[in-house]
Amino acid sequence: MPVVSLANIPRTELLAALLSVGVGVALLVVKFIAYALTGSAAIFSDALESIVNVLASSAALYALMVAHAPADREHPYGHGKIEFMSAGFEGGMILVAALVILFQAALVVYRGLDLRTEQLNTGLWLMAGAMVINGGVGLILLRVGRGRCSLALEADGKHLLTDAITSIGALAALGVVRLTGWQWADPIGAVMIGLYIGWMGIGLLEASAAGLMDKQDARDQRMLREILDAHVGPTGREPRICSYHKLRHRHSGRYHWVDFHIMVPPELSVAEGHRIASSIEYEIELALGEGNATAHVEPCAECEKPVASSQ
Repeated sequence: MPVVSLANIPRTELLAALLSVGVGVALLVVKFIAYALTGSAAIFSDALESIVNVLASSAALYALMVAHAPADREHPYGHGKIEFMSAGFEGGMILVAALVILFQAALVVYRGLDLRTEQLNTGLWLMAGAMVINGGVGLILLRVGRGRCSLALEADGKHLLTDAITSIGALAALGVVRLTGWQWADPIGAVMIGLYIGWMGIGLLEASAAGLMDKQDARDQRMLREILDAHVGPTGREPRICSYHKLRHRHSGRYHWVDFHIMVPPELSVAEGHRIASSIEYEIELALGEGNATAHVEPCAECEKPVASSQ
C-alpha cells in the first residue's frame, strides 16, 4: 500500500485542495439556508450540487495524497492514475446529482409550486455571493491544476465553475419570478441546471475513461514526433538516427511514460548506441517535465542509408 500523507502533496496543490474543501462546506451551508428561506427548486438544485462539490473536493484531496506517493514494488509506475479515478468519481457524482435535480423538478411540477416569494431578496443575495466565491475558487483550482498537470484539481476547478454557472441559472430563474411573478420559471430553471451539470458530468467521465485506458494525447504526440523527426537522416541534428518506430506514450496522472524504437547504423558499438538513446531520452524527458522515456536500439534496415553519428 502507498504511504498516504498530506506531506506528499506540494504546497501549492495542498493549499488549493484545502481551499476547495473549506469553501465547499461553507457554501453548502449558505445554499441550504437560501433554500430553506425560499423553497426554490432552482436553489435546491444548486445546493444539491454543492453536496457533490464537498464529496468531490475531499476525493480530490485524497487522490493527490496517493498520486504523490513514491513508486513502490507493487506500483513501479507510481500512483498517478488515481487522479483519473478521482475525476471519474466526480463525474459520476455530478451525473447522479443531475438526475436527482430533474426528479425534484418533476415533483415540484406534480405537487404544485410552493415558492416563498417574501424571502426572494435574501435568497438572491445569498446565491449571488456563493456564485462569486465559487467562480473565483474554481478559476484558482483550474489554473493550479493545469499548471501542475493535475487532472484531479483541474476536474475540481471545472466543477466549481460549473457550480457558479448553475448559481447564475438559479439567480436568473428567481430574477424572473421576482420581476414578473411567473413562478414556473423556478422549476424550469431547475431542469435547465440539471441538464447542464449532467452534460458536464458525462464530459468528466469521458476524460477519466480516456486516461485510464491510456488514450494517446494528440499534443504529446506532435511534440514527441517533432523531437524525433529532428534527429532523423543525414541533415538531422546530433545525435542522428536512421529512423524510429513503435512510438507509444501514456499518462499516469501527471506523469508521462514514453517508449519508442530508434534505428542506428549497425557498425556502432553498444556503448555508442546507448549514448544516442540516452541523449534523445533525456531531451524528451526535459520537454515533458515529469516523465520517463525509454528507447530500444535497433540496426538500420538495409534500405536505409547509414548516417554519421557524433562520437
